[in-house]
Amino acid sequence: MHRSSVRVLARGVDAVAVLVVTVALCVAAGIDLWRLPLGMALPFVLLAPATVASCWIAGAYRFRYAGSVAMHLLRAAAGSAAGLGAVFLFALASGFPMLALFANVCAANALAVIALHANYLGVVRAATRKGHLSDNVVIVGATQAAARIVSRNVQERELNIVGYFDDRTVRADATMMGDTPHLGAVEDLLNWHGLPEIDRIVVTVTSTAQARVRELIDRIRNLPHEIILVLDLDGFSPEHTSLARVVDAPAAYVSGAPKDVRRAALKRAFDLLVAATAAVVLAIPMAIIALLIRLDSKGPVLFRQKRHGFNNEIIRVWKFRTMRPDKAAENGVISQTVTNDPRVTRIGRFLRMSSLDELPQIFNVLKGEMSIVGPRPHAVGMTAGSIEVTRTVGDYAHRHRMKPGMTGWAQVNGSRGPCHTPDEVRERVRLDMDYVNRASIWLDVWIVLKTLPCLLSDREKNR
Repeated sequence: MHRSSVRVLARGVDAVAVLVVTVALCVAAGIDLWRLPLGMALPFVLLAPATVASCWIAGAYRFRYAGSVAMHLLRAAAGSAAGLGAVFLFALASGFPMLALFANVCAANALAVIALHANYLGVVRAATRKGHLSDNVVIVGATQAAARIVSRNVQERELNIVGYFDDRTVRADATMMGDTPHLGAVEDLLNWHGLPEIDRIVVTVTSTAQARVRELIDRIRNLPHEIILVLDLDGFSPEHTSLARVVDAPAAYVSGAPKDVRRAALKRAFDLLVAATAAVVLAIPMAIIALLIRLDSKGPVLFRQKRHGFNNEIIRVWKFRTMRPDKAAENGVISQTVTNDPRVTRIGRFLRMSSLDELPQIFNVLKGEMSIVGPRPHAVGMTAGSIEVTRTVGDYAHRHRMKPGMTGWAQVNGSRGPCHTPDEVRERVRLDMDYVNRASIWLDVWIVLKTLPCLLSDREKNR
């Protein structure tokens, strides 16, 4: 979870709470809100949005670990009082006939919001102490800037600093990193096993070390993570600037993109809606395919294959079995595909031509490992000719800045099936990067609508 998600959730809970309190008091007073004329019901309807909006303006949804409890509750009280008071004045000016009841409703809602925010603080602080609300961060470079980030984070706990990488371990600045573990040299970062769990890589260098900056960035820029450059913290006030914002400034991004919680939530909702619908609609066809596979050859109906997922993490994707089982298939490793492969079964050949072998990946989407639309997950160690694809294109790793998809921009633009040459890899990555940079919910809808016609018009391709 991220703090922005918590803020969105708190706003939703506040709105629901105001609505529940309002309805409950009206019911207790014998008033049926649903039967009231619009003019009389409007003040009650405006209470929830006005309260949330005014609390947001007052800063009541900024939950700081090191902040004052009294100050936060004061912001919540001021925000709720302002919003509820504004609606009460509106009701008074419009000649609302139930002012006594409405005043009681406003007062009860103000108390409810203040009580909720007192609980929010307790939950947020407990979650922060356990690391649930802190982004996982590694620091590259043991500098004064890095030491200041570590020192402030001890108090504020807005980041979970896993450790730092620095080529020069014997230096005065390294002693100021406190208990933060030294994880190795910069080169070790590239092969570090903990990378899939890291949200951001913060590069901290002195403002005069221009050559050092270029060297560091050139060595790590092909990682699929958000890489943030922090040159100097002197312009930031520890008392007034959130530490998370210091390393979340868009101007400081070298690669990756700042988190867009709204877009991520919409994409996940889209994935769940489409995948759940597809699971229901395609349940009978998938059952028929499973039966045909069992009748065609011995072996399991499904198998899992290792693929690269989000942030280069290794995931196992589900597929219908299209080959006769062997030890490689049982281990989730499939040999390189060749033309007219004798291991491919009769039903398997049809499934590959129609891409129906990919349908079980619906369950990967429901599990959250994949998305409906995104760069296709390539097999671990996939080669183009005799060259590993990760060495063919410098920007290959950036495909993993988002979850892999069942279909993608490359697939609906003709780049389907295995890549046999470095040029095909470059074209696939170019299209994938085009999608990464343009991704939106409307582009996802367009790609989904284009997928079926593309499959029907290009049956010779297989994956």
